[in-house]
Amino acid sequence: MRTGISSPILADSGPRPDWEAAAGIDEIRAFAQAADRLGYEFLTCPDHVAVPPDLPRGERFYDPLSTFSYLAAITDRIRFLPYVLVLPFYHPLELAKRYGTLDHLSGGRLNLGLGVGNLREEFDMLDASFDDRGARADDALRALRASLGRRLVSYTGPYFSFENLVVSPHAAQQHLPMWIGGHSMLALRRAVTLADGWTPAPPRFRGPDAATMKDMLAKVERPNGFDVVLAPDSTLDPVGDPAGVRELLERAEWAGATVINLAVRHSSLTHYLEQLDAYARIADLPVA
Repeated sequence: MRTGISSPILADSGPRPDWEAAAGIDEIRAFAQAADRLGYEFLTCPDHVAVPPDLPRGERFYDPLSTFSYLAAITDRIRFLPYVLVLPFYHPLELAKRYGTLDHLSGGRLNLGLGVGNLREEFDMLDASFDDRGARADDALRALRASLGRRLVSYTGPYFSFENLVVSPHAAQQHLPMWIGGHSMLALRRAVTLADGWTPAPPRFRGPDAATMKDMLAKVERPNGFDVVLAPDSTLDPVGDPAGVRELLERAEWAGATVINLAVRHSSLTHYLEQLDAYARIADLPVA
């Protein structure tokens, strides 16, 4: 089972151990390089500009483009997953240029995690339209697919239109994977229709557990190569409970998942790195 990491430090959503609050660039570099060496599929980074204080999902959110640009320079093979970019905040050509450049510079190591968004206060602050965000996001997805990995781009849709424009540099991947966030059937149908994968939130943020995911997937026809990312119900303890990891891997496969978005229990950076190492060996990741 391929496994990516729900990155520590880069977001403070949910309960976090004290060491993360004080962590900085040295700790970020340490966990990213360890994950790269241990064969993990991707690192995540959220996308919020400014949020109300004391928001239950947290207040600290590193910028994904800046963060991944740094991490691409100090890693060799791990991929990068903004989790998720809020589509209605951006013009699709803005994403194609900025993240296409990141894909170009990283040697084709980007997956785009994309979502519709749900924090009205942030939409209002950015003067982005909230009520038609679903339709606008669908059009942006089509425009992105017409633009990523191409030098000369054209597209005509209800919200976005452009013709014979040059995007250079552009994404290294001719078909850059786009994964859709969101926990609803609408999000899943958007994913199978317009994208390459579905990456819902964990159950603590209203995402599906394994049984719910299996039921939802039974209602759609997935394209060949379509990825489904399962976020476990709770943090795992690979060092102390390897049987729990094996059970999770079996349950994820039963549910129809192709990728795990891993979060582990930890009390320090050293403990976190030990957990990554233990999981990699249990899951038989391609350790360098």
